[in-house]
Amino acid sequence: MSVPSPIDYAALAADIKRWARELGFADAGIAGTDLGDDEAHLESWLAEGNHGEMDYMARHGTRRSRPAELEPGTLRVISLRMDYVPPGMPNAWDVIGDGEKAYVARYALGRDYHKLMRNRLQKLASRIEERIGGFQYRAYVDSAPVLEKAIARNAGLGWIGKHTVLINKRAGSYFFLGELYTDLPLPIDAPASAHCGSCRRCIDICPTQAIVAPYRLDARRCISYLTIELKGSIPVELREPMGNRVFGCDDCQLICPWNKFAQEATEPDFAPRHSLDGPRLVELFSWSEEEFLSRTEGMAIRRTGYEGWLRNLAVGLGNAPHGDEIVAALRARADHPSEMVREHVAWALARHVDIG
Repeated sequence: MSVPSPIDYAALAADIKRWARELGFADAGIAGTDLGDDEAHLESWLAEGNHGEMDYMARHGTRRSRPAELEPGTLRVISLRMDYVPPGMPNAWDVIGDGEKAYVARYALGRDYHKLMRNRLQKLASRIEERIGGFQYRAYVDSAPVLEKAIARNAGLGWIGKHTVLINKRAGSYFFLGELYTDLPLPIDAPASAHCGSCRRCIDICPTQAIVAPYRLDARRCISYLTIELKGSIPVELREPMGNRVFGCDDCQLICPWNKFAQEATEPDFAPRHSLDGPRLVELFSWSEEEFLSRTEGMAIRRTGYEGWLRNLAVGLGNAPHGDEIVAALRARADHPSEMVREHVAWALARHVDIG
């Protein structure tokens, strides 16, 4: 009976990174499971209430910062990133600067990345199994309590910037992250060093001043939280600073000098759908619920729900340049069945009545 050859884990790690690139990932790295400092940072952040209504951030306790508690037996985490900005995009600042248009965060313009990346992670795991046989693993893409940015930093994929977004020295910050938790004792990569220096452009440009200190984000003020995670009324004092940002916000990334190195996406499914890379607010506000559900099928925009979509657009219309078409569109929704939608429409109309 033949004895199985011992696994060369260094060679396997090199193969994993090569397979990852072949599967469409931009980069891959390997991290251990020690996240003690990040656990302390998370606990402090939660204690201050910075997570707002995102109760799931606190619900899972230390499983978020201790991978082996989330997936028993985990020794290493394979962290992977995938660029998401497609080629040929209109200038983001031009869209933000046009008050009649709606700005949708660049990551959300095409297909929702969760299932796509999870399928790629499964294919990567299958390739590993083909090489060494069965092993223990679990794939995650925003689907469980995972400190993905800290893990990616430890895997050498980038550093966490002052805006709390991961930055890669060669590719900026426009990329998604995914993980394979595994019991394989692979060699660990060196963590990435930080290169923000004295720069604070992301802090200064944030429309709602949500970056309350370097590396400290108050989600309750963040436009991404307000337009996606928040299910109720948007605080009145934050509506005007939102401008025309109706799903997410990219300002802190757009201003980051490291994004001059951003790489274009190679995945065609991330291309914009339904001209959402620069649509008119009035046009989106006219969508029926059936149109919303149909046109956002398979997209991250679905997360906000139809009422949240109308709420966000009403704020954008309230901030838009005064015009009869905008007033007419708002009045057409003034009696909407949703109290939340009616309230935001009334706020928007009052702004135009005052102007008019």
